[in-house]
Amino acid sequence: MQDYLEINRKSWNAKVDAHLQSDFYFVEEFLNGRTSLNSIELELLGNIEGKSILHLQCHFGQDSISLSRMGANVTAVDLSDKAIEAGNNLAEKCNQKVEFICSDIYDLPNVLDKKFDIVFTSYGTIGWIPDLEKWAKVVSKYMKPGGEFIMAEFHPVVWMYDDDFENVSYNYFNEKPIAETYEGTYADFSADIVQDYVMWNHSLSEVFQNLINENLEIQIFKELDWSPYPCFKHIEEFEKGKWRTIKFGNKIPMVYALKAQKKSSN
Repeated sequence: MQDYLEINRKSWNAKVDAHLQSDFYFVEEFLNGRTSLNSIELELLGNIEGKSILHLQCHFGQDSISLSRMGANVTAVDLSDKAIEAGNNLAEKCNQKVEFICSDIYDLPNVLDKKFDIVFTSYGTIGWIPDLEKWAKVVSKYMKPGGEFIMAEFHPVVWMYDDDFENVSYNYFNEKPIAETYEGTYADFSADIVQDYVMWNHSLSEVFQNLINENLEIQIFKELDWSPYPCFKHIEEFEKGKWRTIKFGNKIPMVYALKAQKKSSN
């Protein structure tokens, strides 16, 4: 599907204003110093003072700015020109220096030539891209030898279900593009937005094997039975900042996270 990039760019551009105003993204609290990073990724990141980080698919850059606040030198990339504009504005208000680049992830090698200590991506990112072989090559390209790739993502089991978690409606494996129309947005289900989008489901094996093929050694892998975000329907907060589906409770994985290191070339 050749036009998926333009469809998805329009979709993400349409979300930006609603997201900036939503409780989900707590922009006022963020401006006053609240981090947008969760315990899941913070444990994997550790001390990033002085490290260079490439943040892939950054939306309007809250996590990018949070990483900068921790002392990292951050370059952040996103497909949406409107999100990148918002990211620059937000970073300026936070008095943080982040280099924002508007680019499709596959096209990034044509606009950025640099190596990083850490490549980072989190939550709702890889579903927007069709080919994880090409994705893993981009991830690897930007890692220094011995550098780290840190990823937190929604578990592919979650994407098998319909929005109401009533039926298994989608294939666990990357069978074909999922092209649909969605009303509202995960940050505000009542938002006056109707969006077309194209997504792909990616199994864990597809993620792991493509990273392994690019000389990345997976050192830490975690699966969690909760989400740090209330971005699904029919969920409940069972502890502060931790959500599960009402129907399944702790019976299904909601999120996974990994850390991988790029092996030095022989």
